[in-house]
Amino acid sequence: MLVRLIVVGKTDADYLRKGIDEYTTRLNHYIRFEIVTIPSLKDQGKAAPNEVREREAQTLLRHLEGCDRIVLLDEHGTERSSIEFASYMQKTMNSGIRTLAFVVGGAFGFAPIIYQKANDKIALSRMTMTHQMVRLFFIEQLYRAFTILRGEHYHNE
Repeated sequence: MLVRLIVVGKTDADYLRKGIDEYTTRLNHYIRFEIVTIPSLKDQGKAAPNEVREREAQTLLRHLEGCDRIVLLDEHGTERSSIEFASYMQKTMNSGIRTLAFVVGGAFGFAPIIYQKANDKIALSRMTMTHQMVRLFFIEQLYRAFTILRGEHYHNE
């Protein structure tokens, strides 16, 4: 199975890029994983939030084409513990899908068409965090899920 993380906008902070690279390297020992970065809109500051969401949606839809399962990382999604997320990943892998896409939207969230296309929504926390930090936190949790599934000692509970 290929796990794809699709994000809107690049990761600017060097410390976040280093963390993302570290956990991506670790994660690739367990599963095929890739990050797809969709550039932010150049005139985003001048456009209305709905317009930004709709324009981002058009680009996202091209990258979601062919994905067997689409999961939005969304503040209104289901919260799971790390162990529950590991179980979710195991069930998803057992279902036989080939491509699982997790999507982090832009600053204004997702357009309705993206919500319609999604199979699921996951919230990492009820707290607000930057979209750039979500990337690192999510990849670390994905790595943690695989260590839990393998019975490794990374996760202590």
